[in-house]
Amino acid sequence: MEVKRVMREYMNYIDGKWVPSSTGETFKSINPANGEVVAVLAKSSREDVDKAVQAARRAFDKWRLYPAPRRGEILYEVGRILKERKEDLARLMTQEMGKVLTEARGDVQEGIDMAFYVGGEGRRLFGVTTPSEMPNKFQMAVRDPVGVVAAITPWNFPIAIPTWKLMPALVAGNTVVFKPASDTPALGAELVKIFEEAGLPPGVLNLVTGTGEEVGKALLEHPGVDVISFTGSTDTGSQVLAQTASKNKKISLEMGGKNAITVMDDADIDLAIEGILWSAFGTTGQRCTACSRLIVHKSIRDTLTEKLLSRIQNLRLGDGLDPETDVGPVINERQLNKIHQYVGIGREEGAKLLIGGDRATDGELSKGFFYKPTLFTDVDPNMRIAQEEIFGPVLSMITVNSLEEAIKVNNCTKYGLSSSIYTRDINKAFRAMRDFNTGIVYINHGTIGAEVHLPFGGTKGTGNGHREGAVWAALDVFTEWKSVYIDFSGRLQRAQIDIDKINIES
Repeated sequence: MEVKRVMREYMNYIDGKWVPSSTGETFKSINPANGEVVAVLAKSSREDVDKAVQAARRAFDKWRLYPAPRRGEILYEVGRILKERKEDLARLMTQEMGKVLTEARGDVQEGIDMAFYVGGEGRRLFGVTTPSEMPNKFQMAVRDPVGVVAAITPWNFPIAIPTWKLMPALVAGNTVVFKPASDTPALGAELVKIFEEAGLPPGVLNLVTGTGEEVGKALLEHPGVDVISFTGSTDTGSQVLAQTASKNKKISLEMGGKNAITVMDDADIDLAIEGILWSAFGTTGQRCTACSRLIVHKSIRDTLTEKLLSRIQNLRLGDGLDPETDVGPVINERQLNKIHQYVGIGREEGAKLLIGGDRATDGELSKGFFYKPTLFTDVDPNMRIAQEEIFGPVLSMITVNSLEEAIKVNNCTKYGLSSSIYTRDINKAFRAMRDFNTGIVYINHGTIGAEVHLPFGGTKGTGNGHREGAVWAALDVFTEWKSVYIDFSGRLQRAQIDIDKINIES
């Protein structure tokens, strides 16, 4: 008996109500593994964005006065519901985004972790007290919410990354307009449903779905938005910064990477290969922390290449719901074409293609957007395939003669997100920790796998100095510092002027 598929349909969520787009238009979310329609969603307009921002603005004055511990309790409830629905959300994620089911479960788990971690901040939100230079005077610095936050998120981590933004923003007392990626909007809508069910008051969190050109741009330009938190490519992030430079908004950008794993001559090669495979081909290479450069000491290059090539040959492509699948599809045809274009560039530049380098079109794979795991060798550090973000299952091997050369190659891109070194030498490990110019450094592990309670972000073209994840770092985006002075001396005391008049008995 054939099982009838139920079509998911989602509207915008504005001021506590699920409402259609003002134009009545919709768009479809497509399964990248087989082309099937996963969901139909509201295609929002500038008018919808304006309604969402106005709702968030109205809700802000009440929400900022809502006791912070109570705000945290709502996040705890969000975490409980996420945990309860983990499997359903993971399966939807595999259908909408393509990553294999085990990875999708990890994505949801990260959202669960953020909920319980940030929920505790409701009873902290620590400020600072410090002694005054004047007698009978107390002073402190406290955090204030900024206002309305626009959270613009990517498709590759459709639960985890939104929670990195939404939860710190909300616990600090801000209200939010959330625009999920147009490739994974159903997961954004499901996440908002969970916040609604957890008891978040109307207007505190609003959802508008649609294109970056229409919805994203409207959010960037809206005068009622105080903070923009964006995750995406460096090119798009740079455009965000340019478009908002004159609007006096707080901007947080988490952008691209060109991450490298370095394998030294004293490394455990088998361990390194496990980390390389996971970092380069996990999530089909579609992570900002994915390894796309492999820096290998010349003395072990041939051994590592032989073992790595054998493992890549055995990777199985397919639908991420199939437990036999190792590598799922890329997100869409546009990305598939971009990856293939870069493979052509690598060939033209003189790199040697060892495996992959083409679309996978056998059998059921022809229905989706699959690209064969690809390995280049004889790559020069200055080639475009070693400098530009590809965001797919393409790995470029660069040979070096020393740790000093490896550090130089690691640092010679415009990005600075994640780096890794495999070595048994503690001195080499500490030199890498000191000299790798990236926001994240791994020792004897791949470039992916950050935990939520440490800062996430990078240097150079990877961002604009802010961090996500660790709430004590993330809160700097969503709060303003307020310094408070309480003088209980009963007289005018002029700091820096009356300092010489202080009497110890005052």
